[in-house]
Amino acid sequence: MAKVPASMVAAAGLVGGYGVARWTRKRQLGGVVLAGAGVVAARQWKRQAGGTAAGVLTATYIAAFAGSHPLAKKVGAWPAVFGVAGAVALASWAVADRPA
Repeated sequence: MAKVPASMVAAAGLVGGYGVARWTRKRQLGGVVLAGAGVVAARQWKRQAGGTAAGVLTATYIAAFAGSHPLAKKVGAWPAVFGVAGAVALASWAVADRPA
């Protein structure tokens, strides 16, 4: 079975967490998706790039989630979520997933 890149896990956590929260109308359930994907991505980041990089990428993931809220007021919810998910995926790819 092919390994899913951490960049895709993180992006899917942000998009999926928002989607689940929106469609079920249960923010806590969306938070479970967001947190679960964050844990999986953080473990991959640590294994692939080390503890410091994993810490920075985890902080980026959390900041992206927090930053999507004020951004959504300017551009809309889905564009904000896709924008921050793309930014996190790009950072993750650059630090941990990019081939050496």
